[in-house]
Amino acid sequence: MDNLVNILYIVAFAMFIYGLMGLTGPKTAVRGNWIAAVGMVIAVVATLISIRDTSNWIIIVAGLVVGVALGVPPAKFTKMTAMPQLVAAFNGVGGGTVALIAWAEFLDSDGFSALHEQPSVHIVIGSLFAAIIGSVSFWGSVIAFLKLQETLPGHPIGIGKLQQPLNLLLLLGSIAAAVVIGIGASGEGVSQLWMIGLLVLAGILGLMVVLPIGGADMPVVISLLNALTGLSAAAAGLALNNTAMIVAGMIVGASGTILTNLMAKAMNRSIPAIVAGGFGGGGTAPGASGGEQKQAKATSAADAAIQMAYANQVIVVPGYGMAVAQAQHAVKEMAALLEAKGVEVKYAIHPVAGRMPGHMNVLLAEAEVSYDAMKEMDDINGEFSRTDVALVIGANDVTNPAAREDSSSPIYGMPVLNVDQAKSVIVLKRSMNSGFAGIDNPLFYADTTSMLFGDAKKSVGAVTEELKAL
Repeated sequence: MDNLVNILYIVAFAMFIYGLMGLTGPKTAVRGNWIAAVGMVIAVVATLISIRDTSNWIIIVAGLVVGVALGVPPAKFTKMTAMPQLVAAFNGVGGGTVALIAWAEFLDSDGFSALHEQPSVHIVIGSLFAAIIGSVSFWGSVIAFLKLQETLPGHPIGIGKLQQPLNLLLLLGSIAAAVVIGIGASGEGVSQLWMIGLLVLAGILGLMVVLPIGGADMPVVISLLNALTGLSAAAAGLALNNTAMIVAGMIVGASGTILTNLMAKAMNRSIPAIVAGGFGGGGTAPGASGGEQKQAKATSAADAAIQMAYANQVIVVPGYGMAVAQAQHAVKEMAALLEAKGVEVKYAIHPVAGRMPGHMNVLLAEAEVSYDAMKEMDDINGEFSRTDVALVIGANDVTNPAAREDSSSPIYGMPVLNVDQAKSVIVLKRSMNSGFAGIDNPLFYADTTSMLFGDAKKSVGAVTEELKAL
């Protein structure tokens, strides 16, 4: 039986890794996701087979049924615009589960004091590490979810200069509680209050770390919390002597760490600087540029259609505004009309456009936009200077030229799409409000820029109707 369980685990691990490889490209992402999901089913079955005590099977089956009932509906019915929130919620559930497992191990072993054999050291250390990191991940994910959902304001919420000292004290307090519990494990055990105190301190730390981080950094925060959840799951697996949890946790932790690092580089910021928070607390006054007030120029759907119909090349720059309006299908229809008129249409994708990595790619793929037409930032930036029209649909921070030109800007040094270098720029927005980073965009007031105000889907639809009439 043990050999069968190990074989099933090996098959599951192979499917995890193979499935993850499929996620490297949009053409293979769906298949990769299915492969990894089947691998997880195999891992769960192997774990159930390994259980010797069948007295709790009713509780286990009930837990599986409840988990499926709670997990499938939001995954099936959540709109793509809310997918970042769903990722944050699922990640938080994972972290919270790991923290509860650690607490259960503590209670089951009478404060770890029932474990006297030498190998039990890994159970104590693994459980305590999982308790701290799992609790941080859960409560941090709750704040990330609320900020993405805009239930909490996206701007930093903190206590100024006292923020980092407080976070350090909370971390040291959590570690101190873990040390007391670890020392007590070799004797008569310790009171449950120490474990509860550890979980509470770590939970407050999770809240206080994420609250001061601005909404623009939430995608990076979610990725970082995901990596932490993976590491805590691996630690819990070490405590439970469950190979599947160890390997799956390390895969999640490693991939999440790599993704976090890539996203931080895409924003030209360090991970410690992001975790320190404070970014997005305020921006320049609208239209301010060296003390001079500027006004944005409004345009009409008819003018936008004429500009694009007689262009040689149009680059569409999708952003969160396109996602909110669910305008991707309308954009595809508009692009088809332009291509029928001999206009070359490309799509510029910034690594952190939207509110999660790959957000724009998935939306456009849903509308059956060709993968070859979607160009990453490094591949498309050289094209803007020879582009007749750049159509910006709800993108703000990733098109802000201040990142290149204004050393006083909070996003100075962040790689952005060189939209301002196009011969003409048309920006689709509901209003002149700033983006998720909370700073103004000088692109909106440039001489070559015109604004088409309104819901993105309706605006694109209006432009499409004008194109049909030309």
